[in-house]
Formats: sequence, C-alpha cells, structure tokens
Amino acid sequence: MKKLSQKTIGIMAFLVPFLLLYVSSCKKVDPINYPRGTFPDSTISLAGLNSAYDDYNVDIFNHMGGYNFILFSTNRESAGEHFDLIMGAITYSFNQTNGIFGLCSEITGHVFLDDVLRAANTPGDDLGPYSLFSTSDGNEYLFLSSMNEEDNLDLYYMYNQPITDIALPPFYGPLPVTLLNSGSNDAYICFNTSQDTVYYTSDREGNFNIYFNGKSSPKALSAWMSEEYSEGTKVDGINSSANDKCPFILKNIMVFTSDRDGGYGGYDLYYSVFENGEWGAPVNFGPDVNSPYNEYRPVIGFHEGFTNNYIIFSSDRPGGKGGYDLYFKGVTIPD
Repeated sequence: MKKLSQKTIGIMAFLVPFLLLYVSSCKKVDPINYPRGTFPDSTISLAGLNSAYDDYNVDIFNHMGGYNFILFSTNRESAGEHFDLIMGAITYSFNQTNGIFGLCSEITGHVFLDDVLRAANTPGDDLGPYSLFSTSDGNEYLFLSSMNEEDNLDLYYMYNQPITDIALPPFYGPLPVTLLNSGSNDAYICFNTSQDTVYYTSDREGNFNIYFNGKSSPKALSAWMSEEYSEGTKVDGINSSANDKCPFILKNIMVFTSDRDGGYGGYDLYYSVFENGEWGAPVNFGPDVNSPYNEYRPVIGFHEGFTNNYIIFSSDRPGGKGGYDLYFKGVTIPD
C-alpha cells in the first residue's frame, strides 16, 4: 500500500472538518429537547471496572469531555492479598433529543501511565490515588498512600512535565511527603482549588480525622511537600468522635466518609460547603447514596453540559461482583 506523503496528510487534515460539516448539513437534524444533560438519580455499578475482589479509592485522572481516565486500588492481582493501583476509563453521553444517558466503563492502559503505575506500586498496599496539575510549577502530580516498613501508611508523590505529542517526559518518584508523614497512618490527600491548602487523613490521635496544612509562601509543589514535618490542624466543624476519612474537594465542596452516629450503617458519605472562610456542618447524602453497608472514598465531578454533579464511590453493598465495588450516581449539592 502506498504511504501517504506529509503534504497529502496535511491537505486531508484541512479538508476533513469541512467535509464533515457538509455531510452533516445535508442530514436531517434531530431537535434539541434537552439543552443540557442530567446525570441520573439511579446508582450505576461500574461493571467494566469491578471484579470479584475489592475495588475502591477511585481518582478521576484526566477529564476529556465525557471520557475520563480512572485510577483506583484493587486487590484482584494478588487474589485479595494486597492493593495495587490500576487504570480504567469511564465514558458517558447524553442524547439531547430523547434525554437518554449512557455510561460505560472498562479497564484500559496508557503508554505513559502504565510505566508510572509500575513504579508507584509496591509489595504492600497502595491506596488513595489523587492526581493534580500544579499551578505553582506546571507539573502533573500523582499522590498515593503506601505501606511503609512499620506497616503504617505514608504519603508519596510522583511528578512529571505535561505529556505532549512530541515525546513522553521523564517522571520522578515516588518521593515521601515529609511535610505530612507522622509515623501513624497518613493517607487520602487532596488540595483546595487555589492549591494553597492541603487536606489529608491521619489516625495520629487514635481515630481517623481530617487535617489541613497551609502553604507559608509561594513555592513549587514538590518543594512544599518536601519540607520538614508539620503537625497540621484538624478541620473545625468536619471531624467527629468517630472516624472521618477520605476528603475530596471540588470548588467549595468537600466530600468525605465517616462512621459517625446518625448514619445509615457502617461508613456513610457526607458533604460540606466552604462559606465565609470555614467549612459548614456536614450533610449526609441520604439513603439515595448511602446504604446499611459501607460507602467509601467519594469523588465528585462535573461537566459544563450537565445540570448537576456526579459522584463516584465504593461500597460493599449486596448486588455487586464481590467485596467493594465502584458506583456512579448523579447528585445535586447546594452551593
């Protein structure tokens, strides 16, 4: 087969959008009955990601419209012995004519991220992935919690320059988050929108609480995370006398899990809204999200073409493939 020249490829790349526009203009256009989509109220199992083992600790690694790379922890590779990070994807769509929402999920790979995950995974448990593009240094970061030699969880990070079409960049790490690691279990890191405050979970005082540390001066994220240990402060208004874990922040909303009194059973999911410089009283997501079993490590996402948010979480409720499974649901959180 004759190989196309670069000139021919360039001409085709220029013409294809116009050809598609011409063809679409000749077709009957379906009416737009729903200008914006709505994530469904029903709870959907991410069956393409779930297994007979435990699957949880999800992170939405990359947002590309309705296609999202997903990182999560699973013990399937070791037949239940320990947790590693693996990669998948979810794709969602909304038909603006008939209002039908579509969602599919699958285990997938990536030429660069596969190498990153191989470096991140250890012989012990690797949990709580969290990805971030740093506005302070322009690097992409992946945080996780891994078991140390004392069988406690420590926080680690990896970073690289953004991936381009020209070449795959080198990556660095895993490196310990010396700023936060205490000698107890330290896990489930996240940042506020301005990236000047870091939140995380620790049982340094017995039960698990949510803590925060503020950035003292402008600096690269890696430099901040590599500072000497700082004890941190418990988040007022969020923590209880029970276990409060797994914070995740989107804009002014924090979601987390807790086994405090007054829930529906086991660990429940809660949200809090940041107003007037403080976090408001936690609100239980209610029985549409929570069950008599355990709901764990929530993350929330949005799409500008939809009227509400979505939440992805894990649960050991009946009806899944086994152990903890991953679930998807539309939610509306008052600002």
